[in-house]
Amino acid sequence: MTIRVIVNGATGKMGQLCVKAVQADPELTLVAETGRANDLAADIKKNQADVVVDLTNAEAVVTNLQTIIDAGARPVIGTSGLLAEHIHLMQKKCETLQRGGIIAPNFAIGAVLMMKHAREMANYFSDVEIIEMHHDRKLDSPSGTAIRTAEMLSETLASSEKKSAPTKEIIDGARGARYRDISIHAIRLPGLVAHQQIIFGSTGETLTIRHDSIDRVCFMPGIMLACKKVMQLKQLVVGLENIL
Repeated sequence: MTIRVIVNGATGKMGQLCVKAVQADPELTLVAETGRANDLAADIKKNQADVVVDLTNAEAVVTNLQTIIDAGARPVIGTSGLLAEHIHLMQKKCETLQRGGIIAPNFAIGAVLMMKHAREMANYFSDVEIIEMHHDRKLDSPSGTAIRTAEMLSETLASSEKKSAPTKEIIDGARGARYRDISIHAIRLPGLVAHQQIIFGSTGETLTIRHDSIDRVCFMPGIMLACKKVMQLKQLVVGLENIL
């Protein structure tokens, strides 16, 4: 029996690619393509969906996540914009219901490996900054990938004492946004897709790890994997690295 999948946000660029990927996967069955004009809860119940892949936007994702869980499906969330308190509430609900879900700031396998290896590198450095670069139509900043990277790095940074000298911003924001005591710099330009650099610094050396998404098709293998793995979960997990 195949896994019954709804793609929510199916008319967007990512959504269109996801529809094609689901249709091409013999283990998955596309049962509906939905968007803002649809009643998502009704579509989940009508089509007896097992999984809903949400590829909408930051404004809609909080409501969509709760709707998916309440309607009895398993969420695979590829939309950034969820705050820690939202995630925590939904994790408690999924735990109570013993229902799996996956929130992935990035579905590209290369990006997940970048974050994983950067966390290991952070054991040897105390100074690090993140530069994330996306297309000019991305509404939220910093990206969910950058936020997740900062969270992972902060768990293992060699020292909580920053060695770099304090600086004075002549223009507010010149040093980027601070999250978990790590500077994140967001760039939005036409011509970009999704890119991130993690730059470590120490006395006399720097170490840079970078990932580039050249085409959105790179996210599809991770989404297809999540659609299958989520059926085995009994909790809501954050990060594709937790199911690889």
